[in-house]
Amino acid sequence: MTSPTALYPRLTRCMSSLVPDALLLLLARLGIAGVFFMSARTKVDGILHITDGTYELFRTEYALPLVPPEIAAVAATWSEHVFSILLVLGLATRFSALALFMMTLVIEVFVYPDAWPTHLSWTAILLPLIARGGGAWSLDALLVSRGRGSH
Repeated sequence: MTSPTALYPRLTRCMSSLVPDALLLLLARLGIAGVFFMSARTKVDGILHITDGTYELFRTEYALPLVPPEIAAVAATWSEHVFSILLVLGLATRFSALALFMMTLVIEVFVYPDAWPTHLSWTAILLPLIARGGGAWSLDALLVSRGRGSH
């Protein structure tokens, strides 16, 4: 009979083999991209026409020190769209995750400091992407493997 203390490492190894890192990183990319992309879509009409309401939000509720609201509105809207799409593709994953992490820090410090539980959850998703990249199931990995194969 196997003791519970010997069984635990076997179970954790089995569970780890069933859930590869590539899947975890893919789900992180898709999950956080969805959060930021859906936020981006609330700022526009049509494809990328930034609404008057968005500019007004950046003048009032989302006002940042040192950054004019017109620039902040455009930068945030484009960043949320572009970096989300890049994360879905797994292209420039580390850079895209870092950009969204920096946006999260700005939101936490200057806009919604009481929303730290939400921002902490975003950070928990973004940090592994910054540290590990997009994983084996990403365009980053495909480009790296092709680059190695051409030498």
